[in-house]
Amino acid sequence: MAGNAAFGGIGEFLARGGPALWVIAALSVLTLALILWKLWRLARLGAWGGARARAAVALWTEGRAAQARAEAARGSGVRARLAAAAMGAAEDPAMAEPAAREETTRIARAELARLREGLRALELIATIAPLIGLLGTVLGMIDAFQALQASGARADPSVLAGGIWEALLTTAAGMAVAIPAAAALTWFESVAEAVQGEMEDLATRVFTHLPPRAAEAA
Repeated sequence: MAGNAAFGGIGEFLARGGPALWVIAALSVLTLALILWKLWRLARLGAWGGARARAAVALWTEGRAAQARAEAARGSGVRARLAAAAMGAAEDPAMAEPAAREETTRIARAELARLREGLRALELIATIAPLIGLLGTVLGMIDAFQALQASGARADPSVLAGGIWEALLTTAAGMAVAIPAAAALTWFESVAEAVQGEMEDLATRVFTHLPPRAAEAA
C-alpha cells in the first residue's frame, strides 16, 4: 500500500509538470546510470592506481630494463599499459626515436579516449536539462495565463498562483538534474587530466633514459 501511494505521488508530481518533467525524470535516471557506469569504468581502467607503472619506470631509469618491462607487464591500468608500450617502442631496433615517440603518443591517445568515454553525454545532459525545464515553465505559464484569460472577470488569483508554481517545477527539476551532472563531469575530467599528466611524465622518463642499445640505435 505504501509503495502504491509513493508511486501515485510520483505520478501526480510528474503529471503536474507536464511532458517536460517526464523528460527531465528520464534524464535524471540516465544521469545516475552514467555516473555509476563511469565510476566502474574508471576503476576498471585503473584511473586511481599507477603504483606498478611508477615502479616500472623507476626500474627503467635505473637501467634495469628487463625488470622494468616485467613490472609493467604485471600491471593492468592505463599507466602500466602505456609504460609497457613506451618501453617496447624505445627498445625496438626497427623504430627510430621519433617514430617510437609517435607510436607511444598514439597509444596514449587511445587510452585517454577510453578514460573520457561517456563525458560528452554528461555534458549534453548538463546543458539541456535546464533548457528543458525552462521550456516546461514557459509552456506552463502560457497555460496558466490562458486559463486566467478564459475566466474573465471571475479570475481567481489563487488559480493563477497554482498554475505558476506548477510550471516552475520543471525549472527546479531541470536544475536539480543539471547540477550533479555538471559536478560529476568536472570531477571526471579532472581525473582524466591527472591521468594524462602522469602518463606524459612516465613516457618522457622512458625516452629520456633509453638503454644503451636503444640510445645507440636512435
